[in-house]
Amino acid sequence: MTNLDLNLLGALDVLLSEGSVTGAARKLGLSASAMSRTLTRLRSATGDPLLVRAGRSLVPTPRAIAMRDEVHALVRDVRAVLRPAAGEIDIAKLDRTFTIRASEGFVEMFCGPLVAAIASAAPRVRLRFAPKPDKNAEPLRAGQIDLEIGVLGASAPEMRTRLIFRDRFVGAARTGHPLLSSAITPERYAACRHVTASRRGMFTGPVDAALTELGLSRDTMVVVPGFSDALRIASQSDLIALVPGSGFRRKTSDWEGIATFLLPVPTPEIAVSAIWHPRMDADPAHRWLRETVIGISRKTVPDR
Repeated sequence: MTNLDLNLLGALDVLLSEGSVTGAARKLGLSASAMSRTLTRLRSATGDPLLVRAGRSLVPTPRAIAMRDEVHALVRDVRAVLRPAAGEIDIAKLDRTFTIRASEGFVEMFCGPLVAAIASAAPRVRLRFAPKPDKNAEPLRAGQIDLEIGVLGASAPEMRTRLIFRDRFVGAARTGHPLLSSAITPERYAACRHVTASRRGMFTGPVDAALTELGLSRDTMVVVPGFSDALRIASQSDLIALVPGSGFRRKTSDWEGIATFLLPVPTPEIAVSAIWHPRMDADPAHRWLRETVIGISRKTVPDR
């Protein structure tokens, strides 16, 4: 057969079990004439009469008898494949590797509690954290990435997302920095030298656009790949860092000697989300993974 019609397989199973066109039609909710036409198609497909007249009834041919159990098993297996996956899985026995793409800052902040939670609940699960050089959605589409954490790019409208938390940029300076001695105005902020984090090596960003609206500009002396690098430089110099406020909403002693402050200009809010491809929606293991990641992240970074 050039084209496989699985409806024929189901009809063959019922015909062989009923041994009657009328009985099979009744069971499938078809008319007797429609069932008769289906039998004709099956005879053509198999090259065998399958059911032949014997007085007022039909009897199966040797080929039909030989294939009866096999056809029934095939129909049962096909139905099992096409049936929705079970909603519950035994997480403790789950043996699977998940790849999560996230920024260095997310891994630094959440990797510890996330790994601890997953190791406790699912000891046979392995995690691979992949770097995030950009927002390219192709690795998600290709199945190379199971889950991404970040801001959804405009180039991936079909992706599923769940908001984890909202964030905003804040300023950060070493304790005792002259900027912190009085009210932080746009003018005083712009007059400082700055360090900023950018994966693409950009010297400017949203805060610069807001300063430009006021006729001001800042002097960005250093660009580094990650926010931890920017904070490290700010803690040991007079440079001002621009970092997400979420890192300071959790209880930690990582950045003693650093003080944060609200920016004196408005910047867009950042929506940090879990992102995955729609084909993973119904997968119970993936659902467990994303719920765990979202829950641990929200617990680690409490609401503002």
